[in-house]
Amino acid sequence: MREIGAEVVFRLRELFEPEADREWAVGAARYMRDQFAFLGVRTPDRRRLTRLADISISSEAELADVARALWAEPEREFQYAGCDLLAEHVGLVGADFLDVMLELITTSSWWDTVDALAAHTVGPIVLEHPTAALTMDRWVEWENIWVARTAILHQLTFEASTDQRRLFDYCGRRSTDAEFFIHKAIGWALRSYAATNPDAVAEFVATTPTLAPLSTREAMKGVERARRRADPREISG
Repeated sequence: MREIGAEVVFRLRELFEPEADREWAVGAARYMRDQFAFLGVRTPDRRRLTRLADISISSEAELADVARALWAEPEREFQYAGCDLLAEHVGLVGADFLDVMLELITTSSWWDTVDALAAHTVGPIVLEHPTAALTMDRWVEWENIWVARTAILHQLTFEASTDQRRLFDYCGRRSTDAEFFIHKAIGWALRSYAATNPDAVAEFVATTPTLAPLSTREAMKGVERARRRADPREISG
């Protein structure tokens, strides 16, 4: 009998391959700088087919096995399905599951999977298990940009539950990086939090001269958008 990870891969491949659009796959691979192979299954179809696969995961160990099996497949759609399944079943796991997340974040790494893992699995783990934030304190210092990016983005969906001190500390600490993907993550994290507290974000930007122009632009987009919502008469220049 196959392990659950192998069984999930088998079911998904059986469903994905007949609906693969090879022409679309070429375009998707090109968009991702030809770093990954694609079957050619678009996101709505992939999610529909994953539901049809009727995947039952009942424990943290099973979820880890499924995730690792999906990350071992060459086509990117399997990692995307893994991101969805992890987000769906994150309630099964404890803080120690961040060790599994670290494996996935540092395997076949790029913004597409890393950002999904950061916002929809790592973040919920930290929100449910606050001591896991100490792991984020370590991750933000990593030289691996994808691990650091995960730490910066893990509060992306927290809204009023955002730990403002930690967010601003992370953004400030990594603000002098030369790496585009870190600058973008900082800007995105600040832009997202600006929807909850635009004044705090504006003050942070104004008092942090080391922020890259990209980070500043992204953050201020969020500030301006939040202020327009608060006062529709205010038109940004």
